[in-house]
Amino acid sequence: PKLKEANVKRRCLPYRTWPLGGSGQYEFIIVEKRGEKNNVGFIQLNRPKALNALCDGLMKEVGHALDDFEVDAGVGAIVITGSDRAFAAGADIKEMQNRTFQECYGGNFLAHWNRVSTVKKPVIAAVNGFALGGGCELAMMCDIIYAGEKAQFGQPEILLGTIPGAGGTQRLTRAVGKSLAMELVLTGDKINAQEAKQSGLVSKVYPVDQLVSEAVKCGEKIASNSKLVSAMAKEAVNAGVRHDRLCGEEKSQFSGQVDQEFDDKH
Repeated sequence: PKLKEANVKRRCLPYRTWPLGGSGQYEFIIVEKRGEKNNVGFIQLNRPKALNALCDGLMKEVGHALDDFEVDAGVGAIVITGSDRAFAAGADIKEMQNRTFQECYGGNFLAHWNRVSTVKKPVIAAVNGFALGGGCELAMMCDIIYAGEKAQFGQPEILLGTIPGAGGTQRLTRAVGKSLAMELVLTGDKINAQEAKQSGLVSKVYPVDQLVSEAVKCGEKIASNSKLVSAMAKEAVNAGVRHDRLCGEEKSQFSGQVDQEFDDKH
């Protein structure tokens, strides 16, 4: 899908690809470096015919791309996006329907999906269109969510006779509060971008054609800071989100000690 960024001055370099079947190309995602200094890792989900449904292969590719960006000293932040029509419309039901509950549970089917939330570098989700089910969960695994004006968020799994399986019940509750989370999970209803911003799920809303460039700008701003301190700040905030107040305070105190030691040495 074409991203309308003709008026945005940026350089864009293709990133090293993870070989699939000897082809040397990703099958389900597009991976690049963006920003004037090429310091923002960029991952675009690329299954347009399936509205970027999250199949196992796609999530494995995302994990490999994240692993590469994690060890790349030139990358300070990462942006994950989809198309104008869909960030990700959910998990790939066709792939999952042939698996029994025992196979999914015993085989830890969704285990590697959590890689997005364990990356030390800040991750920004740029959400246009549908972010439903697993797509909403993927967005919530990121540290910051920017939404296009036509974005829609929801956890409609109950309409299929199941519940969110990749942490959606916990992350959604922490993001929007118990009442709205309960309503969305129990009814399968969706909320639009403005409602998502009002509830705290999304931090900013942009026109569809400006969303990705604004997310990259945010990534550039983050990448201009110390990568070590950014990682520490992210860990401290996440500790607070988990209601681990003591751990969060310790991280903040440790950061203060680092600052003091830096001042003493300089």
